[in-house]
Amino acid sequence: MRWRKFNGETINLPIYQAVEAAIKRETAAGYKLKVCIGTDSQVKGRETEFATVVVFLREGHGGFMFIHNDKTLLQYSIKERMLVEVARSIEIAYELCNLFTLYDVDMEVHADINTNPHFKSNDALKEAMGYILGMGFAFKAKPEAFASSSCANRVVN
Repeated sequence: MRWRKFNGETINLPIYQAVEAAIKRETAAGYKLKVCIGTDSQVKGRETEFATVVVFLREGHGGFMFIHNDKTLLQYSIKERMLVEVARSIEIAYELCNLFTLYDVDMEVHADINTNPHFKSNDALKEAMGYILGMGFAFKAKPEAFASSSCANRVVN
């Protein structure tokens, strides 16, 4: 998996090592961190592009993120696509969760799913919430799910 920073700089370390280095650097600088993980997608013609982000929030001092983009030709219903987004976020959260425990960093998984039943993405809300909470992670949906609905949304091409 290729990851990059928001400025386009490629992250050459495996994501686990890059996240650990970031946590060490930021905590050494005196910042209290929180990490939010989210994925968004867009369908363009026959392709679906996904963007997964690991957002680092420095309490009271802004933040930064690591980004992974990926495309597929698989076709999804809206509900399936929402659940694939959640699965991608959970995959990264699960890979990194030991770091967050080790360094006492709060972590949330954000789902780009609307809590308003008038939106089609709401069809996936119960399953997504159960999936995320069942894995033992904190869960946020729209409008609180900024990692997926704002951060990932901006970097999905």
